[in-house]
Amino acid sequence: MTSIDSGIDSSTGVYPACNGLSVTRSDGVLSVTLNRPQSLNSLTEDMLRGIADVMEQAATDPDVRVVRLGGAGRGFSSGAGISEEDQTSNSHNPTEIIEEANRAVRAIAALPRPVVAVVQGPAAGIGVSLALACDIVLASDAAFFLLAFTKIGLMPDGGASALVAAAIGRIRAMRMALLAERISAAEAQQWGLVSAVYPAERFDEEVDNVLSTLVAGPAIAFRKTKEAINAATLTELDPALERELHGQSALISSNDFREGTRAFQERRKPHFRD
Repeated sequence: MTSIDSGIDSSTGVYPACNGLSVTRSDGVLSVTLNRPQSLNSLTEDMLRGIADVMEQAATDPDVRVVRLGGAGRGFSSGAGISEEDQTSNSHNPTEIIEEANRAVRAIAALPRPVVAVVQGPAAGIGVSLALACDIVLASDAAFFLLAFTKIGLMPDGGASALVAAAIGRIRAMRMALLAERISAAEAQQWGLVSAVYPAERFDEEVDNVLSTLVAGPAIAFRKTKEAINAATLTELDPALERELHGQSALISSNDFREGTRAFQERRKPHFRD
């Protein structure tokens, strides 16, 4: 298992490698890219641990003025991987991936620099949590958001029960969580789930404009602003992470989760019994 633990190489501006992540720094922008495009950047324990490590190190790196969190290929993240390959790469303790996800979300929210989520395509499951833990969420008009946990007999985690509700309110959060519907970029913007939506053909250019604005901005004022807004709006984040950890831990051992996982892998509709 590869962990990011030795800081940045000042000569290259590259953080040490982590399985499934690409991390570089250039002109004040730390780019953290989920790099498993063949699986729409499904997340493993290693990747979530790496995200947390990078964010925690960025908090004390004076050369980082803004962090860009994105995904390689056509998607942001399909969430925690539940394929047989992903399950094999994770530890035998099923709650560890939740704990690493919680640590990553906390690290993003606590980072004293602006963090920009760059969502060019699907964001699902814990991918939604990672995006909403960021301070600015930029979406392509080809993007969509999906809390698909109930489709496999689970509940939202990674702070989603707090992050989504803080952004769009209880009723819409319930709709996303219980019905597991795709929310288009346009609807996400209307609801207040994202900061801005841009046409796919101009997306990279618009993202660069936002990053340039943040790099040139007042770092201390940004930090104080982020702290104040998060303190006012994310008061339930830590309690939500603990509730989700306990709730998900119970659901992972349920018959419904086993059936939901089998149905996903077999590409059929699950038959829930619990």
